[in-house]
Amino acid sequence: MRNTLNHEQLVAIKKCGHILAEVMDVVEAAVRPGTTTGDLDLLAEQELKKRDASPSFKGYRVPGSGVYPASLCTSINDEIVHGLPSKNRPLIDGDIISLDLGAFHGGVHTDMARTVGVGDISQEAKKLIAITKDCLMAGISVAKKGTRIGKIGNTIERLALSEGFDVVRELVGHGIGPEIHLEPQIPNYGQGSEGPIIEEGMALAIEPMVIAGEPDIDLEPDGWTIVTSDGALAAHFEHTIVIQEGLPVIVTR
Repeated sequence: MRNTLNHEQLVAIKKCGHILAEVMDVVEAAVRPGTTTGDLDLLAEQELKKRDASPSFKGYRVPGSGVYPASLCTSINDEIVHGLPSKNRPLIDGDIISLDLGAFHGGVHTDMARTVGVGDISQEAKKLIAITKDCLMAGISVAKKGTRIGKIGNTIERLALSEGFDVVRELVGHGIGPEIHLEPQIPNYGQGSEGPIIEEGMALAIEPMVIAGEPDIDLEPDGWTIVTSDGALAAHFEHTIVIQEGLPVIVTR
């Protein structure tokens, strides 16, 4: 189902996005050596509940993987997405961690992700994080009414490659709204002339996943965590946007 929101839903998704951004700020501030990914997950859920919101991911069912057991995805170093939080996994100085969180409030979902460093990180990690964030903003900048979805991925891929990185091809962004995942799919690569045409009122979750090595990926035995096959670092950024008056409006900030 393609997602085009009505006026009430547009108002609601902006409120939901504001809540999610507030919660993400709190969770990011808690990232430090010694904090466990389980601690971060608990904090995320508590902060959502304080704001009368609920986690979008907890209880989400994926065929072949089962039901996601946590509120937050915590993916460290070579883990790209869907890392499972654990009270037995403390963060270590030099790690980078992707924090991926969805919120449900007012009948709609929003989704966002940030990758942050833990303590003192390498120059390569700093560059990867910076370029991935730049890829997100570049992709958002071309998400305009009348443009094809493929323009987003084409813009992201060209920027990543120009900086010596690559993009994951098996995982995509998505439409969002009354459900967490809706059409259209939003690849982070491809031709600008491909894909559906972006329409007024669309809500989109754009999420570049950029890697420092080869683009091949593997699924860990836990059935959820997706990693780079060669152990290279990965970074992930995401915003939810809506198309209003033909232009992209970021709701998760």
